[in-house]
Amino acid sequence: MPAHPARAILLAAGRGQRLRPLTDHTPKPLVPVGGRPLIEWHLQALARAGVRDVVVNTAWLEDRLVAALGDGSRWGMRIRWSLEGRDHGGALETAGGIATALPLLVDRPDDPFWIVSADVLAPDFDFDPLAVERFAASGLDAHLWLVENPPYHPQGDFGLDADGLALADGPGPDGRRWTYANLALARPALVRGIAPGTVARLGPVLAAGMRERRVSGEHYLGRWANVGTAQELAAAQRLVAPG
Repeated sequence: MPAHPARAILLAAGRGQRLRPLTDHTPKPLVPVGGRPLIEWHLQALARAGVRDVVVNTAWLEDRLVAALGDGSRWGMRIRWSLEGRDHGGALETAGGIATALPLLVDRPDDPFWIVSADVLAPDFDFDPLAVERFAASGLDAHLWLVENPPYHPQGDFGLDADGLALADGPGPDGRRWTYANLALARPALVRGIAPGTVARLGPVLAAGMRERRVSGEHYLGRWANVGTAQELAAAQRLVAPG
């Protein structure tokens, strides 16, 4: 067993406004891609990597997500639920959702965990236990996977310096800024100072950590798609289509 068996949080609380009217009655993580709900791609990949504890945070149509996924036993894992709609009246944004779910995610203040947005598709991503061990040994607050900038986000999000640390305020020595893939490893220190139940975005939290040299990153080369609009959903379908 790994020295640091990581749990994961699947972020599934968003309204999916840009994918309406499809998401008026279907939570975006349950939208089918390649014949299965989008969120199941992640659940299956996590199960293959030996992750046995997953937290799913919800707000919009959360009862439908709970009914569809249940307790996780069909994937050989335990799913626990952070019901932001029921308990807090709505979605808490990413950092607020993570801070609120921490009691379900970690047992100790230094435990690592995976952060995965349920509305991205990354069919080649490996939730490698060795990556967890390397991250745990680094002492950093987060490690991000970054992708080539898609057409709708040409300016990117973050640079990488020569040591693999992420840069919030400019490109790295290669002159590049990359787009955050919404796949990361973190520890509770990333959201220190955010009280449970607080609405807080992740971007400013990551940027603050980068300025303290507490966040690293790497370029992810596998297939990846954000599923935010009908056009992006069609692109994700093509990404996993046979042939």
